[in-house]
Amino acid sequence: MIKFQKSFLRAISMIEPEQFISSDDIETDLKEVYEKLKLPFGRIEMQTGVKTRGVYPDALPSRIAIGAAKNLFSENEVSAKDIDLLIYCGVCRDYLEPSTASSIHYKLGLRTDCASFDLSNACLGVVNAMTLAANMLETGKYKNILLVTGENSYPLLKKTLSVIKSDETLTRKTIKKFFANFTIGSAGVALVISSESGIAELERYNALSNTSTYELCQGGGSTEELTMETDSELLMQEGIKLARKTWEPFSSENFDHYICHQVGVHHRNFLYDSLGLDLNKDTTTFDKYGNTGSAALPLTLLKAIPKFSSGDKIALLGIGSGLHTTAMEMKWI
Repeated sequence: MIKFQKSFLRAISMIEPEQFISSDDIETDLKEVYEKLKLPFGRIEMQTGVKTRGVYPDALPSRIAIGAAKNLFSENEVSAKDIDLLIYCGVCRDYLEPSTASSIHYKLGLRTDCASFDLSNACLGVVNAMTLAANMLETGKYKNILLVTGENSYPLLKKTLSVIKSDETLTRKTIKKFFANFTIGSAGVALVISSESGIAELERYNALSNTSTYELCQGGGSTEELTMETDSELLMQEGIKLARKTWEPFSSENFDHYICHQVGVHHRNFLYDSLGLDLNKDTTTFDKYGNTGSAALPLTLLKAIPKFSSGDKIALLGIGSGLHTTAMEMKWI
């Protein structure tokens, strides 16, 4: 476990998806497949709790991230000239090369002496970047580090629907690997980690890995066409097993709020039961936004802010395919 030294969350903002697609919409589109395989309608929402998920029908990840950053600048007393380092943290990227951070840096008008790069680690990208940023602040070289992500599920949703509808060999068993794709949503989030006082102070974190499970969830493709196949049950079991070990240094602490990565109701209940956490202290966003990848945890943190009071202890709990887990403690100011 590592303790932070004078690292603060200075500001956080998001950008809403342009459109929302319901679970009913997806199942209506798959009506012939459902009838052929005798699948029950309502299955997606019943099993995951995901009612809708956001999409951007025609948007590069950078445009989503830029929108979130511009909202941050307009809503808070921080501007582009204050930023000393930019980190793009998303699963989705504009290109293989150059970094997605490059176009974001240019279009936000950041200073030429403001460095930038991409940091990608599945759903843990933003949380990993928070820990990296906090450690980089301790060098004294940086004061304000901007973290941005822009996740878009539309190419994945479109490709998954196409594959399922065209594959005549699908069975009730083989279609299972695609259902996690229907929980994926879209959002953009921006936050500033600062050595100056902010709205919350980062206290400490712990992180563990079990990379023997890297094959349980694998995705690929381009901005136009994404693919992903997931062994959802085994991934959940192994992820929570690793999360339990990651949580051990915090298990005796009394937290006021828990902010977790958003997958679905089954995953959430299993996690809270396994870690012995109080569901009454939870905030969820998966019902409206789905699993928004690296944006999910910070988005949920943002939505939970009205619940927070000065001095509250907040636990951030993230699990990312690979597998990697992080637990972070912050204190609301």
